Amino acid sequence: MMHRLVPVALAAPAALAAAGCAMAEPAPAPAPNPNPVEPGQMVCDAGPVQNLVGEKATPEIGERILSETGARTLRWGPPRSAWTMDYRVDRVNVRYDDDMVIEAITCG
Repeated sequence: MMHRLVPVALAAPAALAAAGCAMAEPAPAPAPNPNPVEPGQMVCDAGPVQNLVGEKATPEIGERILSETGARTLRWGPPRSAWTMDYRVDRVNVRYDDDMVIEAITCG
């Protein structure tokens, strides 16, 4: 009798694992970009504003960054904040520290 239970005991976890895989739903497709950008239009280039790293983060600096990078939107990054990882070619990101000093300017 013990010999018959061993194969069943070994097969049960494998069957449960396989059933779990069969029931798993496929991952949803990524959401389309809500602001599609036509090729060559409003694409961010952070190169021209790297000289602003170390400057105070102000609304005027934000306007200048938008103007000089060609980005459509600006995302401020306060200290210790979490950001989404979605990449947008028309967005410039500005991270600053507790003293409102710009630490990094990147696109995406």
